Amino acid sequence: MNVLSQVANCPTCGGSSKIKEINGETTYQAIQNDELLKKVGQLKNAMEKFKTKAEALEQELEALKTK
Repeated sequence: MNVLSQVANCPTCGGSSKIKEINGETTYQAIQNDELLKKVGQLKNAMEKFKTKAEALEQELEALKTK
């Protein structure tokens, strides 16, 4: 399973960056446009999977209610 890294705006330059917190210190690493597009694609895929699971659960709940 892929773990999505956290993305935030850099407080210095305002650009998109990956953030990591090590020993209470936050570090920012700039993200290139192709990386950003990849992240958006990952988020879309994750949201689609969640939506599919939610719809299946709604159908199952409806079936249980009608019994």
